[in-house]
Amino acid sequence: MLPYSELLQLKRWNTPTIYNGWEQITKRDPAADAFNLEETRDFMPQMGPMVGYAITVVIEPSNKAHREANPDGWNEYRRYVASIPGPKIVCVQDLDKPRTIGAFWGEVNSNMHRALGCVGSIIDGAIRDVDEMTNAGFKALARRLCVGHAHVHPVRWNCEIEVFGRKVSPGDLIHADKHGFLVIAPEEQPRILEASRFMDSNECETVIPAARGSAGLSSDQVLANLAAAGAQFGKNVQAKFKRDGEW
Repeated sequence: MLPYSELLQLKRWNTPTIYNGWEQITKRDPAADAFNLEETRDFMPQMGPMVGYAITVVIEPSNKAHREANPDGWNEYRRYVASIPGPKIVCVQDLDKPRTIGAFWGEVNSNMHRALGCVGSIIDGAIRDVDEMTNAGFKALARRLCVGHAHVHPVRWNCEIEVFGRKVSPGDLIHADKHGFLVIAPEEQPRILEASRFMDSNECETVIPAARGSAGLSSDQVLANLAAAGAQFGKNVQAKFKRDGEW
């Protein structure tokens, strides 16, 4: 796991900035892998980004048989949550999708998970008690709101799941905000802060000042400056990562 100090620094940037760093160090396809493929909704955007390690659980609120099959399921699941070091983001696959009828998250469950070191959730289903969840300091990216909890009960946990079209495994590093979320595999985590910091600085030193310093210049001058800045941006990326940049 990364030092907590690095996680705090990652939290200073939005998720697209972290993606910009991630795409330079990953061996995966940056056009299709690691981020949500379906639209998410951030119900607490004022809380900013959240960063943590994935713990996973599957639910099916429409099916009351899960409670009957494992009446101690909540206690077993919470022992699993407590056994994992934080900060943690609870990733929840709702088997009722797209007909989500019950909320796993509300005021009580959010406070309980916060006490166990969880900072938020990504749930491919519904939540409720948004104001109370926010007051608990528990952030959520979800599909929608709903009124009730139905027969919500942990079905299985500590397993690979799928949320918003993206596979998530326990121990993946998650960075999430109002734009969506990024799943950073263990082998990519050691360089993610360095890469994100570099890409942010590279933009601020090349293409952004070239664009914002265009007042009073002719179109030809602006275009020439943008081209030169873009070329320098790419050279900086190539020198740092030995691969092409986005510009």
